[in-house]
Amino acid sequence: MEKLAKLYITEIITRHGVPMSIISDRDSRFTSRFWQSMQKALGTRLDLSTAYHPQTDGQTERTIQTLEDMLRCCVVDFGGSWDNHLPLIEFSYNNSYHTSIKCAPFEALYGRKCRSPVCWAEIRESQITGLEIIQETTDKIARIKDRIKAARDRQKSYADNRRKPLEFAIGDKVMLKVSPWKGVVRFGKKGKLAPRYVGPFEILDRIGPVAYKLQLPHELSGVHDTFHVSNLKKCLSDETLIIPLDEVRLDDKIHFIEEPIEVMDREMKTLKRSRIPIVKVRWNSKRGPEFTWEREDHMKKKYPQLFTNDPTLVNKD
Repeated sequence: MEKLAKLYITEIITRHGVPMSIISDRDSRFTSRFWQSMQKALGTRLDLSTAYHPQTDGQTERTIQTLEDMLRCCVVDFGGSWDNHLPLIEFSYNNSYHTSIKCAPFEALYGRKCRSPVCWAEIRESQITGLEIIQETTDKIARIKDRIKAARDRQKSYADNRRKPLEFAIGDKVMLKVSPWKGVVRFGKKGKLAPRYVGPFEILDRIGPVAYKLQLPHELSGVHDTFHVSNLKKCLSDETLIIPLDEVRLDDKIHFIEEPIEVMDREMKTLKRSRIPIVKVRWNSKRGPEFTWEREDHMKKKYPQLFTNDPTLVNKD
């Protein structure tokens, strides 16, 4: 946390001053007592996003995607020396035209275009002083705000055409979405077939127009109990479709965790120049028994408890 605080002071405060508010996700670094105390002392309001809903800070998420694309192209073009070109990537981004503000970030920040070899003839240094500077800066800020609002309204209109409003009442039973793209894949298999929802859970309160507080069991005590409506769906009355938590393990990010239950059999796989011991493993699953053959040395390293009670499954040196 001290490293984060120094980085924050060096890169943000010394260059741009103390912000009035910060929008961030619920990473442990941003919810820690140290970080909250520091921001409170600086007079900065912390606005934490809704859990498991990156659209809360969509502008940042979209910017990260753009930067990832730029870095990917840099790696392709420059190979192992790509990191030496990071300052040029930063310069290019800050001087690229942004549709939302109708100008480059450099121009929005400093009130003038940046001089570069690409456009020497386009830049004209204006000679303005006093009240004219204040008035021009104020006008530019107002125009930039209007352009950002127009861009947000346009993007919202696109999203609203594809979304149907979903509302729940206090006391309703809902199913909670399990993230299927992280923490699920085991040995490169079964991830996409894992359960998508667990529950049901009762709604305790409505937090704003699009978030709900759920009554979570003890198994999910480490998970933030407020979720965006996109992570919920109405519970079906068919009890046979309900997935209980006593048979499904979840981590604190609501990711389904598949673990081996027991080793069923052991064989020796013969290759051209070697022999590899493999074991037949039964996995926990709501889809019925699932069995896979895995390398014994890998399983012993990751799940040693599976081999402690059965001497027939231990390799003999």
